[in-house]
Amino acid sequence: MAVVLRLRRTGRKNLPCFRIIATDSRFPRDGRLLESLGLYDPLRKDPQTRVQLDLERAKHWISKGAKPSDIVASILRKRGITAVVPKIRDRGSRTGKTKARLHRDESRAARAKAKAARLLESRKKRRAAKKAAAAAGAEKKPE
Repeated sequence: MAVVLRLRRTGRKNLPCFRIIATDSRFPRDGRLLESLGLYDPLRKDPQTRVQLDLERAKHWISKGAKPSDIVASILRKRGITAVVPKIRDRGSRTGKTKARLHRDESRAARAKAKAARLLESRKKRRAAKKAAAAAGAEKKPE
């Protein structure tokens, strides 16, 4: 189960209010939750009351491997919590070819060479057949 910390929208139309929640990443945005961690009201004038957050529970979920969304990570940074998200290794920049890749390339080259040889042979047969047909037609015309 991949736990994420994200915002759940509450409030009515044009008056947004959000709950900061811990939830499974497969759950919908406003769906099931594991735990509510606080509130975020972007329309409040006072920055102190704009965000109400249980910092201890947020630290707990991050220590368990929860990944915060971009906005929640920004809120946590402003509160002094840095969520270290492990970077995904880039495996696309291999320098050499693998054994499987070398074998595949060799077999493709061999098949291409065999195909070219078959094509050349069939062209030779067609030319020979055309010459034979032309020679047979030329023998019958002198009558």
